[in-house]
Amino acid sequence: QVQLVESGGGLVQPGGSLRLSCAASGNNFQFAAMGWYRQAPGKQRDLVALITSSSITNYADSVKGRFTISGDNAKNTVYLQMNSLKPEDTAVYICYAHASLQDSFFKEYWGQGTQVTVSS
Repeated sequence: QVQLVESGGGLVQPGGSLRLSCAASGNNFQFAAMGWYRQAPGKQRDLVALITSSSITNYADSVKGRFTISGDNAKNTVYLQMNSLKPEDTAVYICYAHASLQDSFFKEYWGQGTQVTVSS
């Protein structure tokens, strides 16, 4: 069974940094893409950043220039380096991955999430 497990969340002051990690297991194939969503209480889940297996990246406008997504295909892991954090970045950050058509018919996978709180 495919599992995505996040780590690295916590409490940080405005202007600080955190690095999130998402380790995948149980997949006997390379994901087509992995990334991060975030969701604050009472709000919709929004895409933060995405990286494909060929290292193409995409970011939400609100985090461009501050966040960097990277991946290690061999380690089945994706990272999110978050710098210059703002209170509005406070949310549960959720790891995401999806398979290719040939591997698992574009099936999507989700982690349980890790809390990021930006506050003084």
